[in-house]
Amino acid sequence: MTTYLLAGGGTAGHVNPLLAVADALRAREPEATVLVLGTREGLEARLVPLRGYELLFVDKVPFPRRPNAAALRFPARFARAMRQVRAHIRDRGVDVIVGFGGYASAPAYLAAQRSHVPYVVHEANAKPGLANILGARRAAASGVAFDGTPLRGAEVVGMPLRPEIVSLDREGLRSEAAAAFGLDPARPVLLVFGGSLGARRLNAAFAEAWRDVTDAGWQILHAVGERNELADPGDPSYRVVPYIDRMDLAFALADVIVSRSGAATVSEISALGLPAIYVPYAVGNGEQALNAASAVRAGAAILIDDASFTADRVRSHVVPLIRDADALTRMRAAAAGVGTRTGSENVVALIDRARGR
Repeated sequence: MTTYLLAGGGTAGHVNPLLAVADALRAREPEATVLVLGTREGLEARLVPLRGYELLFVDKVPFPRRPNAAALRFPARFARAMRQVRAHIRDRGVDVIVGFGGYASAPAYLAAQRSHVPYVVHEANAKPGLANILGARRAAASGVAFDGTPLRGAEVVGMPLRPEIVSLDREGLRSEAAAAFGLDPARPVLLVFGGSLGARRLNAAFAEAWRDVTDAGWQILHAVGERNELADPGDPSYRVVPYIDRMDLAFALADVIVSRSGAATVSEISALGLPAIYVPYAVGNGEQALNAASAVRAGAAILIDDASFTADRVRSHVVPLIRDADALTRMRAAAAGVGTRTGSENVVALIDRARGR
C-alpha cells in the first residue's frame, strides 16, 4: 500500500491544487494513505481536515529577506522543520512526496532528499516561488501550470482543478444558473468578478459603463465583493451580488469574463474554453500578468492593466469585443487549446514516473 505525502499550503492557490491531486489519488487508490503536510497558521489547517485528510504539521519558517535577527535564527529553525518532516517520513512510511509550494514545501524537499524518498514539484504560478525553484533542482519530476514558467526540468501539466469545474456541463446547467442569478438564459452574459473582496477598479469602471454593455444586448453578472460601496441600480439586466458561492453556476452562465488573473482563475477559465479580459492585480511582482500571458499569446484572452481599466476602456474594448461574434468564436477555440481539465491526472502521472511505475 502506497503512502503519499502532499506538502503545501498557506493560501488557496497552494491548498486547492493540493486537494485536487489528493482527491485524484484517493479515487484511483482507495487503499492508499494520502497525508498532507502543512503549517498550523495556513489555510490548510482548516481546509484539509474538512476534506477528510490527515494533516501533519511542520513549523512555519519563512525564508529571510533581509539581514536581521530572524535571518540569524533561520538556519536552526529550518533544520528543526526538516527534522520534523523526516520524522513524519519515517514514522508513516512515506513512499513519495509531492510539493505545491508554500512554507511546508521547502523543508519537505530537503527532508525527502536526506531520506532518499522521491519527490515531485508542482508550480501553480507563472512566476515560481523560491521553495519550488530550489526544490526543482533535485526533483524526480516537476510540472507547471503555465507554458513559459521558468522552473528547471519542468513540463506543462496544467492546474489541478476542483471537481465541480472539471465535470462542469455548461450547456446543461445554463437554465439552472440563469434562474439562480435571476437572468435570462437566452441572452448572453458578461461575468465580472475580482475575488472575495471584489476589485475596486473593475467596480468603478462598470458602475459608469454598465449601460453600454446592456445596450449591446448583453446581461452582466457582477460580483462586487463583500465590502464595497457600489449601489445596485436595480436593472434586471445588471445583477450585482456581493459574492458568488456557486462559481460553477456562474461559469455555466458566462459567455465572456472580465476578472483578475490569479493562477486558479486563469486555469479554470481556460479549461472551460471561455474568452476573457484579464485585469491583473497591480500589487506584487507582476505575477498575475504572467499568469495570463500564455492565454493572451494563444489569442484566448485580452490583457488590460489595472491603471488603464476605466469606464472608457470598457466602452472602447469590452463592448466592441462582445459585439464581435467571430472574434469570440476564435477566442473560445484558443482557450480550449491552452486550457486543460486533466491537471490532476497529469500530476498523478508525474508521481507515478517519480516512483518508477
